Amino acid sequence: MHIVSNLMKFLEADTMQMPNVNQEAHHLKENLPEVATWDDLLYTIYVRQTIEAGLEDSEAGRELDVNEVRAKFGLSA
Repeated sequence: MHIVSNLMKFLEADTMQMPNVNQEAHHLKENLPEVATWDDLLYTIYVRQTIEAGLEDSEAGRELDVNEVRAKFGLSA
């Protein structure tokens, strides 16, 4: 998916400093294809927020082993 790959490239390049929300929104918009829809933009924002939240959780030690998650939901290993 083109949108997600562009977002991942941006996240990799932007780990040292976080731009303000206006700068970030502009950057996300500029990296969308010309034919992008509102849904594409909203999805891109959602993915960005989800990745950032996951990275913050990981850095803060808020993570679970895959076996713990499987056990919690009654899934086999």
